[in-house]
Amino acid sequence: MNIIDAVIHLVNNPVIHLTEYYQGRNRANNSGDALEEYVKDLFANTFDMEETARLEKISEVFSYLGNNSNPPDAMLWDGDAIEVKKIESPNSALALNSSYPKQKLLSDSNMISSACKNAENWKEKDIIYVVGVVKNNNLKHLCMVYGLDYCANDECYRRIKSTIKNGVESIHGVEFAETNELGRINKVDPLGITYMRVRGMWGIENPWNVFEYIYKRNMDKDFNFMCIINDDKWNKLNNTKYLIDLADTNELLNIKEIKIKNPDNPAQLRGAKLITFAR
Repeated sequence: MNIIDAVIHLVNNPVIHLTEYYQGRNRANNSGDALEEYVKDLFANTFDMEETARLEKISEVFSYLGNNSNPPDAMLWDGDAIEVKKIESPNSALALNSSYPKQKLLSDSNMISSACKNAENWKEKDIIYVVGVVKNNNLKHLCMVYGLDYCANDECYRRIKSTIKNGVESIHGVEFAETNELGRINKVDPLGITYMRVRGMWGIENPWNVFEYIYKRNMDKDFNFMCIINDDKWNKLNNTKYLIDLADTNELLNIKEIKIKNPDNPAQLRGAKLITFAR
């Protein structure tokens, strides 16, 4: 299964009343959980399955399922990693907390668990950011975009992080402890019982704002979907013909050739496909 399968399944199963659908099946307690369950169903095509059969199919499609404390949210067997983000306003930014945005997921990252590292034999995976706007428990907008097309490379973010970390650690007269965060300062007070953690709180503009120069949502529609796939990735996918055939028969689904900015150098443009679906 890959991103093309997910788009095809979305067109065939556009679940808009998100929380109602998944609460009715005892699979989610809130809209955030419901969005994650919907994304699983999109990739695994497990809509309306009995729960035991659904879980078995999901285990065949995904090598790893995580959560907010154990990123990523999912990994496809021999495929991409998936990060699911929910926002409540069409123009809200994404809160990434202590983890900066990533073009790829690396198996030697200290931000992922050993279960993730050992889920399969892998070194790096492309990351799909799946962002949903959920308002009044209904899914209004959904997008899928690769980290390669969305954010800068690791060096950009690591440089900022290390500069701040080095600055914090240059403070004289306090004791520092080893940490994966920007810093931990021990024995701040005379008794030596108070400490301070220094954490980065990362955020990024949502994809609709970032790619507004090539796509604008139709706010009169109940549901808008956007997917961007760069040509290099598109050409590696072996099932694009099925999506093209579906677009020929479904007037709500469109595939368009576009040019997008290189996140590492906006002066450079790269070819991509813009896939849209609105109803």
